[in-house]
Order: sequence, then structure tokens, then C-alpha cells
Amino acid sequence: MPAKIIQGRDLSEQIRQRNESRVRELADKGVTVRLDAIIVGEPESGIIYARSQERKCQSIGIDYRLHTLPGNANDNELQALIDNLNSDPNVTGILLNLPLPNHLDAPAAQYAIDPYKDIEGVNPSNIGLMFYGTPINAPCTALAVHTILNEAKVELRGKNITVVGQGNIVGKPIALALIAEEATVDTCNKYTDNLMAHTKGADILIAAAGVPEMITADHVKEGAIVIDVGINSVPADEAKGTPARVVGDVLFDEVSQKASLITPVPGGVGPVTVAVLLQSAIDAANKQLGTRRFR
Repeated sequence: MPAKIIQGRDLSEQIRQRNESRVRELADKGVTVRLDAIIVGEPESGIIYARSQERKCQSIGIDYRLHTLPGNANDNELQALIDNLNSDPNVTGILLNLPLPNHLDAPAAQYAIDPYKDIEGVNPSNIGLMFYGTPINAPCTALAVHTILNEAKVELRGKNITVVGQGNIVGKPIALALIAEEATVDTCNKYTDNLMAHTKGADILIAAAGVPEMITADHVKEGAIVIDVGINSVPADEAKGTPARVVGDVLFDEVSQKASLITPVPGGVGPVTVAVLLQSAIDAANKQLGTRRFR
């Protein structure tokens, strides 16, 4: 029987409605949720993304401010901007758009963001606190995967879960979050010898390796839950007559015939991550109310 497809757009709309209600509740308390985003170099894709961020924020009542620095800005200028935003009590969330120009120290910039205002969960303090299951703000994509599983009412305790991908933004954080749920977690990567031996026994398989369609039906246990985090651009192939397309790490047509639940690409984890980002902005504003700050 074909898998039930988890439509991320439907779930993201549910989260959006909850977000809008929470922003109104905070406004009734006199609190404005404000998100300040930073772009260095004004790349076209970054500006398009920023405009999308602004529309989504405005639609639920979040005050969105965009700060741009020239492409030749140095580390000190970027750090100064972040320091100003950290010290401004009206700013409740900070979003640093990546990638930065190569001459800038991206990890240092991420570390400079106040952990309470770090809505993407990229500050090492937040990533480190994942080890204890107590991040101030969790990495958004990992949180989106966790949200999808919770909303689907998937029991995590005791389940055998394989995460393919060990990146700092998704693979490692989601593995730690699932361990905190008392799941048995196996982490692999695209170089793992005999990968199939790890994935075949998984009740839940999370693909986040960034390799187009690497997970086939042979990798998946019958009835497994498959969450595809990968977003890969595949160019057109004139010889095969196939157009350019966006695919995940999972060969969807095959695996969807074997899994019980599956997320598509596009339209799966991606929309939920965007909704969860704004949820994190609201959480950050809430956590700053009367909170003793640690820096």
C-alpha cells in the first residue's frame, strides 16, 4: 500500500495560525515580537528570501527589520551590528542570512548572536545545549523534523531511528533531540560502509545527507516512516530528456510504495522549517520576558 504523504504545506499553515494567535497574545501583554535579519553583500537570492521573510512576518504581526552590509564589510563591522542588535531590548530575534562572503568568519558571527535572540539555533551555546536536551532555541530544521513526527503522533520512545547525515544544522541536532525522546538512534553519512545494513532496520529513517535520491526502496524497511530533509537541484539531462528539477535525498516514487509515512520534496520539511522559524521567533520573545540572561 502506498505511503501516506505528510504535506508540509498543510502543517505549516496550522503552525502559522498558531503563531498568529501567539503574537496577538504577546501584543495584548505589550510585547512586540521583532525579528531583525542581516544580509551581507545583498545577493539577489538573499534579497528575494528576505522579502519572503518580511511578508510571512507581517502576515502574523511580527515586526521585521532588514539590515544590509556591503559585500566588502569586514568582521568588525558585522560584529558591531550584531552587538547593537543584541543590546537593543526592542529586538527579540536575530537572523543571520547565510552564506556570508568568503572573507568573513561565519562561525564567529554566529557565536556573537545572543543565544536568547538566536532564532535559528546556530549559536554554539544552543547547539551545545542540545546535548542536555535544553536548548534555548533549537536549530530550526531539526526542530521542524521533530515537529513533523510529533504532529503525526509518531511514538518515538524505543523506536529504532537511523539518521543519514551528520551535519551541524540537521543531522547531529536531530539525533540528539531523538535520543532525548528515548529513541535508539543510529547516525550515518554518505560515506558509511554498507549503509543499507543501517537503514534497513530503521522504524524511522531521516535522510539529510545532501545526495540526490541516494535512499532507494532497498534501503527501507516495509512500513517505515521516512523523513526527507534533502533539497537538491538536479540539472537538465538532454540525453535522457529530463528537465531540471528539485529532488530530495530519497527516491520518492520507489520509497513511497514501501513506507507507511513519507515527506515529499519539495513541499515536505521545507515549508514546516519556515513556519517553525517564526515559531522560534515568538518563543524567543517569550523567553526574554523577565529572564536572567547568560552571556
